Amino acid sequence: MSLLNTPFWEVFLASFDPAAWKSLVPAIWETLYMVGITCVITLVGGVILGLILTVTNTFGLLPIVWLNRSLSAVVNCLRSLPQMIMIILMIPVARMILGKAYGVNACIIALAASCIPMFARLVESSLLEIEKGKVDAAKAMGSSSFQIIFRIMIPETLPSLIRGFTVAIIAVISMTALAGNFGAGGIGDIAVRFGFQRFQHEVLFAAVYVLVALVQLVQFAGDAASKILLKKRHLI
Repeated sequence: MSLLNTPFWEVFLASFDPAAWKSLVPAIWETLYMVGITCVITLVGGVILGLILTVTNTFGLLPIVWLNRSLSAVVNCLRSLPQMIMIILMIPVARMILGKAYGVNACIIALAASCIPMFARLVESSLLEIEKGKVDAAKAMGSSSFQIIFRIMIPETLPSLIRGFTVAIIAVISMTALAGNFGAGGIGDIAVRFGFQRFQHEVLFAAVYVLVALVQLVQFAGDAASKILLKKRHLI
């Protein structure tokens, strides 16, 4: 059913028909799998990279200027690449690691490579907001760098880190839809193959509903978790 020869209202109603969701339901699980694995990798890699960028800067706990500048340059280069170009560049890497350059698992490599630098900058930005006096006080009390990082810096910025991770998850969801063009499967693949190429616009509408629902759910959960922490600290 195409909008080219069918009224919008009829296509809209058809998008709720079980027939429109028949091919979409399996794709939803593929998308959730991609998003879940990529978010775990992004969380671990982004936090580690963000911590390194923070503690090695000129005023950090362990200032290593050459390392900080080198990592910053790499992160900036990766962040400057559009998502589609990043997916294309990761095709040889996925083939080298997995033996094939298509499919759900191959897509995860490209998603992580694109989202880790972005989340790392969000982590760095959050950690740099900590009052210098708190860190200086911890140093004066004899706390080690490890203790300052995991007992002061991360706990103090946890609400901000949660909001940043929420943004990262939404970016991953967006990229999974785009990766469908490259044989990754998922909702994006269904939207392109059925909704665009075959002019089954009711399927395209259904795919849009799922993506919107996923983003809203993630945003709600992230905001709720952040507010709970802020209320416990009596900051709101």
